[in-house]
Amino acid sequence: MVHVDTRKATEFFAAKLNFTTGPIELDDMIRKEENINIIDVRRPEDYANGHIPGAINLSKDEWTTFFGLSKGRVNIIYCYSEACHLAASAAKYFAEHDFPVMELEGGFEEWHRAGLPVEE
Repeated sequence: MVHVDTRKATEFFAAKLNFTTGPIELDDMIRKEENINIIDVRRPEDYANGHIPGAINLSKDEWTTFFGLSKGRVNIIYCYSEACHLAASAAKYFAEHDFPVMELEGGFEEWHRAGLPVEE
């Protein structure tokens, strides 16, 4: 029989809800003009081929510049897909430098799969 520690599960899912969002929720935040920045940490050429409307490209080699990030807004970070850890790495790095962050679960792949708008 599988044993699940419900206390640890509660802590895990509370943290997940505090630090991640999904594509539908992000689209709703954009439409409501909430106090967010959207940061795309993919390669510049992938960003140029399509990105979430209003997203700022900040590829890994530019993270130390903190270009486009704001300490007065929630910075929603995304990369390629659910399997990509680039966004989580960026979010950790930015949070270590006192930027409020969340990660978009599923990245650009899930955004696109949901049929949400894309800018080029």
